[in-house]
Amino acid sequence: MTATAGWRPWLEAARPRTLPAAVIPVMVGTALAAAHGAADYVQAVVCLTFAVLVQIGTNFANDYFDFVQGADTPARVGPRRAVAAGLIAPGRMLAATAGVLGVAFAVGLVLVIKGGWVLLPIGILSIVCAVAYTGGPFPLGYNGLGDVFVFIFFGLVAVGATFYVQTGGVTSDVVSCAAAIGLLAANILVANNYRDVETDTRAGKRTLVVRFGRRFAVWQYAGSHLVALLCPVALLVTGGYRWPILLPLLLTPQAMALTHRLARSSEPAEQIALLGRTALYLAAFGVLLSVGVVAGR
Repeated sequence: MTATAGWRPWLEAARPRTLPAAVIPVMVGTALAAAHGAADYVQAVVCLTFAVLVQIGTNFANDYFDFVQGADTPARVGPRRAVAAGLIAPGRMLAATAGVLGVAFAVGLVLVIKGGWVLLPIGILSIVCAVAYTGGPFPLGYNGLGDVFVFIFFGLVAVGATFYVQTGGVTSDVVSCAAAIGLLAANILVANNYRDVETDTRAGKRTLVVRFGRRFAVWQYAGSHLVALLCPVALLVTGGYRWPILLPLLLTPQAMALTHRLARSSEPAEQIALLGRTALYLAAFGVLLSVGVVAGR
């Protein structure tokens, strides 16, 4: 196969279904800033741009390094990958990864001007880990640390940094909301790795699902839903928020249904659909949480 021209392979490589993991943390962080009376929507847009660029850069790097390391082959059961399918040459994908993450770094410098030098190492580490997720001498995703990476950078860091840039600090309610978002973002990875367990095993990609099995993955998925749904309850109980903070609990039946579908799924097509549903759940949870923190403050 030879690489093809056009924008469609690049759109596929950007993996639009994963972008809620970049957008929702910024939305929640900005809603929290608004609830504290300090929202700065210009800075929120800058944060959003940085987050989306890092997410796309991570996906490009994943496309390249999974091909190089043999995790993505024509035998994979998930959506096709641009480099493995011969749609984009490996060198072009690597160059695109560097370009996107370079632009992300430039955008991040704008946040440093506003939020101070404390954000510089956070931004640099975010970009480094975007590559280290599947590349470098110790790829995180190949050593069972992908879930931790997603929880930290698409939860604690993304929500916390968005709030910090707008307010100059971080509060306990921000940490609680960030943890909920990080857990649900990690569930996207759980659904993805659940589907790919056979090919990942052959490639030596030691995800948590590969290490501990699919039953463990179902419990992890269910536990993440449960803890995320308990975070709004904690904010109501500890004070500072009124009943609208509980709006995300409307999604409890959906969380149960998704967990049941994951446990019962056996066909790749069903598991691909579940991946999309998991991302949509994160989006819905983030919207309801954002409304809840603003209306319930």
